[in-house]
Amino acid sequence: MKTKILLLICATIGFAVRYGHCQEVVNTEKLLQEMREVEEVARYPEPTYTLKQVSSYDRRSTVRNRAGWFANSDFNQFIRREEHEGREEHVMMDAEGPGAIVRFWLTCLEKPGTMRFYFDHEKEARITVPGFDLLKAGLGLGPALLNPHTNYDPRGKGGNTLYLPLVYAKHCKITWEFADSASKKKPHYYQINYRTYPKNIKAETFSFEQLRRLKKEIDNTESVLWNPSANFSVTDSISKKLNPAEECALNLRDAHKAIRLLKIQMSKLNRDQEALWRNVVLKISFDGKETVLCPLGDFIGSGYGGSDIASWYRTLANKQTLVSRWVMPFQKSAVIRLINNNNFPVELSLSVGTDDFKWDERAMYFHAFTKMEEQVWDAKWDYDVEKNPKGDARAPIDWNFIAIKGKGVYVGNTLATLNHMNSWYGEGDAKAYVDGEAFPSEFGTGLEDYYNTSWAPVVIYQTPFANATRADHTSSTGHNTFTRTRILDAIPFSKQFSFDMEMLSWDSGYVDIAATTYWYARP
Repeated sequence: MKTKILLLICATIGFAVRYGHCQEVVNTEKLLQEMREVEEVARYPEPTYTLKQVSSYDRRSTVRNRAGWFANSDFNQFIRREEHEGREEHVMMDAEGPGAIVRFWLTCLEKPGTMRFYFDHEKEARITVPGFDLLKAGLGLGPALLNPHTNYDPRGKGGNTLYLPLVYAKHCKITWEFADSASKKKPHYYQINYRTYPKNIKAETFSFEQLRRLKKEIDNTESVLWNPSANFSVTDSISKKLNPAEECALNLRDAHKAIRLLKIQMSKLNRDQEALWRNVVLKISFDGKETVLCPLGDFIGSGYGGSDIASWYRTLANKQTLVSRWVMPFQKSAVIRLINNNNFPVELSLSVGTDDFKWDERAMYFHAFTKMEEQVWDAKWDYDVEKNPKGDARAPIDWNFIAIKGKGVYVGNTLATLNHMNSWYGEGDAKAYVDGEAFPSEFGTGLEDYYNTSWAPVVIYQTPFANATRADHTSSTGHNTFTRTRILDAIPFSKQFSFDMEMLSWDSGYVDIAATTYWYARP
């Protein structure tokens, strides 16, 4: 009898967990663990969530490809204005919980004013920031979790990006109070990405006491993000001299494994060849289906030329050694192919480290795909649709990176451009569409803003989740490369996903584009 009762209890608990009758808990500690747990990215989120963004995008943008769609006054735009004890507060975010802010990017020309975070309908703000500057919020974080932009000036221009997850149980509202009437004329830009969980999820609201209690956890996360581990033994490898148009392949056949280390080393003889990393192509198939098709440089986030990158999942050092730490599960087999499209021989070695991976109903395949197009029209940002004929070839466009069908999670992209103009090409906004929505749930404020920096032209920078790996000239002429990895701010989708970038510039002209998208998808 006791055995039967025990079995019944276990079965009941298993049913409850499987079908959501037990309350799961979301808190800062668990999200920090998720941030640095490399395997979690290869499983569909549990608990599930939706990922959305509020930003200061131009509110004239209302209907796709209609008048105002490419409007570019992406600053000082708020949800509404409120009065609080004689203060005029502009609402930046107003979201029901349970949820969590997982990325907060901002920048400005002048910082004076007050930002307030209100949690769970409280009348008093839990976080009060004396300025449009998250470095002044008193969070005591390092540059991985709170990253100052390269042009940051604590007294004036520039901004920062916050990655510390701020959890709320019921509700979150963020407001901005301008210092005076003069400051209202100065531009303030922001993007806030946040998760919303099902109502049955219990969430522990942020507090400064919680922050103090989690100091070791936070410090550990800071250290791990700057020093990603690649301590997996090499299980398979090949070395090959590939002649032009020649390819090599490495076949992996084992049940329920995952590639956890992919290392490719190029011969030093060719390290100065600009085209080398663009013209060696990587193809990977899992269980008989090809899901990766990219030039090596674009796959790793370096773009054309093989510039160094130091990122959470990706590293390229000395234009010679590529290391990918993306977790790539497979059930029965994987095939990795390298094709040399250069007009000279390439000597390379390919090493792979695999380990056990439990394949279940949440497991997903890794995908990466590069789309290339030359001579893409980049319209001047102040183009007026109403004053020009419909279908005008000189009008701005939304250039599509990827359109995906199925169920999965978008985890970032690399944008490598060759700018043929003599001025900044990236004035346009990023737009992410989930499951067929008519208006994007993520509407950005500028190309460089999406990649966690601000104010063009851009200089090279390296952070765990966003990098500018190449910038040929201060005018932005020539080659430019950006990349961003999305972990807590990854976007789940059930049916389809699409990502666009507005093609807007300071002066109209042309750019060549190579966009590489990374995502995981269910079989």
